[in-house]
Amino acid sequence: MSLIDKVTGRLKKTAGDLADDASLRREGRQEERKGEAKDELARDKERAVRKAEEVADLEHKTS
Repeated sequence: MSLIDKVTGRLKKTAGDLADDASLRREGRQEERKGEAKDELARDKERAVRKAEEVADLEHKTS
């Protein structure tokens, strides 16, 4: 789930800041980006479904 990825990423970044651990900060940033990518993918899939429904509706009306 993208929210979980974003939250764990944020926590890892914060822990990296507190521990002055660059690799943990980097891992946290990657985790956050993964969550954002999942959100973007979900939005794109939803747009594709809506567009397919629109096309099907138009095809039905013009048949």
